[in-house]
Amino acid sequence: MLSYEWIDFSTDTDFYNQATFEEKIGDQFEALFLERNKAYPSMIWTKHYVILLKNTSRMYQDLTFIKIARNPTQELTEIHFF
Repeated sequence: MLSYEWIDFSTDTDFYNQATFEEKIGDQFEALFLERNKAYPSMIWTKHYVILLKNTSRMYQDLTFIKIARNPTQELTEIHFF
């Protein structure tokens, strides 16, 4: 299910609401994809990134965020100008 409104979720170690997520990622939330029978989203879109959420442990639920630039060529040219 694709949602343009934030849905709070938690793991065994952390609780994520929109404010804490945006602070951690450093970008503004736009949408999220929540799969059936999953307690957390699979993907979250922000203004500049697509974030993939991966479970990092078998024993307890802990997530890793993988940030992928939405427009990598623009991201690379911006790096060259700094």
